[in-house]
Amino acid sequence: MTRFTAEELEAARDRLVPDVIADDLRVLFCGINPGLMTAATGHHFARPGNRFWPVLHLSGFTPRLMKPSQQRELLSHGLGITNVVARATARADELSTEEYREGGRLLATKVADVRPRWLAVVGVTAYRAAFDDRKAQVGPQERTIADTRVWVLPNPSGLNAHWTAATMAEEFGRLRVAADA
Repeated sequence: MTRFTAEELEAARDRLVPDVIADDLRVLFCGINPGLMTAATGHHFARPGNRFWPVLHLSGFTPRLMKPSQQRELLSHGLGITNVVARATARADELSTEEYREGGRLLATKVADVRPRWLAVVGVTAYRAAFDDRKAQVGPQERTIADTRVWVLPNPSGLNAHWTAATMAEEFGRLRVAADA
């Protein structure tokens, strides 16, 4: 793992992290926003301790455990990654309500353009803020964006102590079954 100085991580705040995206994906995973490690490396969910990559494998979305640097391989599995908000921060609580709302509007446009079967937002709080749906829970949503169905997944951050890797993998697996149907 590459080590970054505090100065290098702080400079990463200004970097945009490219989406891993294509038309007609099975699932477009949507993070909250890039963390500083993600911005520094250009790889989604790059912070050690983030459970996205292990959970993606445990749930059966990928045949092996992938590293963040292998993110482009997701496309061959019909999977992609984007974020609600493009701005990198050390913590998601640094984002404003307006950033979430604007991110939700931009995300809806992006989803309508690339037409994945499912949009999977990882983080119920981010979904609620971006789409002004205070009652949303983890699982499939009634909302659709164009023809795309929406599923809210637990946030895989190591800070999310309410979900273990195993229970997250179960929820991700429910989405995988739905996406394969």
